Amino acid sequence: MIEREPFRVRIKVRHYELDTLGHVNHAVYHSYGEVARLELVEKAGGLAGGLAAARQAAVLLESHIVFRRELRAGDEVDVSCVTKFGGGKTFRMDSTITKTDGTVAAEITCTLGLMDLERRKLVDDPKAAMERAGVDVAVLCGEA
Repeated sequence: MIEREPFRVRIKVRHYELDTLGHVNHAVYHSYGEVARLELVEKAGGLAGGLAAARQAAVLLESHIVFRRELRAGDEVDVSCVTKFGGGKTFRMDSTITKTDGTVAAEITCTLGLMDLERRKLVDDPKAAMERAGVDVAVLCGEA
């Protein structure tokens, strides 16, 4: 089996993202994870077309973060994202925020569901629903 690199996006820490201690505010780490999640979904074809036509959208149900190292203004980080489907109505999108020197700054685990926007309920099999909508699930899972 070929080991693939996870999807990554590079972000530079901006001065206005700092808190009174001089490092990145805790909420900003979540924003960095959101940037990576949305860019991965876009790359997989999930922001335009099929999901919108099917009146479905991914919704964040839970987010957990472990802070490992502080980030300061001017630092550049790579934010990875990979999707993991299991059984049931939910799936995970996990991110690692890594400084360019290889130091892990934070790990984020998110639980999401795919919502039917008409019924306001989660769909039973989000992976299958995404595939039907034309989303490249292999890209989401880091297999392509």
